[in-house]
Amino acid sequence: MKKIATILILFATTSVFAQLPESLLVPTQRATAYDDYEGTVYSKTKYQESSIIDERSGTHNAKLKYNISTDALEYKKDENLYHIEKQPTIHARIDGEYFYYCNFKNPRGVDRPGYYILVELNDQYRIYKKYTLKIKDPINNEVTHSHMPGELRMIVTYYLEENDMILELPMNKKEMLASFSDKEEELKAYLKKEKIRFRKEEDLIRLVARYNALKSNDTTRTRSLLSNVMRR
Repeated sequence: MKKIATILILFATTSVFAQLPESLLVPTQRATAYDDYEGTVYSKTKYQESSIIDERSGTHNAKLKYNISTDALEYKKDENLYHIEKQPTIHARIDGEYFYYCNFKNPRGVDRPGYYILVELNDQYRIYKKYTLKIKDPINNEVTHSHMPGELRMIVTYYLEENDMILELPMNKKEMLASFSDKEEELKAYLKKEKIRFRKEEDLIRLVARYNALKSNDTTRTRSLLSNVMRR
């Protein structure tokens, strides 16, 4: 937790950058499987000015873009394509988003490694979001001789994290209240009063903060935000 906070400070305050060392780069090939699909495999279509922090060699600058399909931070030099080495000790800020490669587990103990984007940092918990792709394959109708092109759509999923364990945050009221059922009545009142919209990132942060405040005031039970989920 303190480590992430320190890295954020470094991102914000470092003004002198070193050249990106080749030791951080892994040669790769451009994926072509979805070239004929509508949409893109990237979170942003263009390379963005980025900061890369390697905890061993320091802070570097380069133009990167995130490939959702390969879960990789891509870097291009001349005609050669690379991705940043996937390590928990290497982080990147791309267009204001903080990418961390994390080795999380879900409440069932299943590994969920990959790049997560830090949304909210708290002493008790963190909120991350992750990009994935919804893939609709092309359809060829031999009877009508019609063709429906394939389609790619970016999906944003939010996670609550404590001690390297993550819980996917539902995007509807019923499932969210079920996840936080020990404070269901209090949260119902809060949702109504504040007109919380689950698809709005700022509102989701506020809701989790409210749940954390309720748990912090509970002296008879554990204050862990994921403890209720673990018992289900």
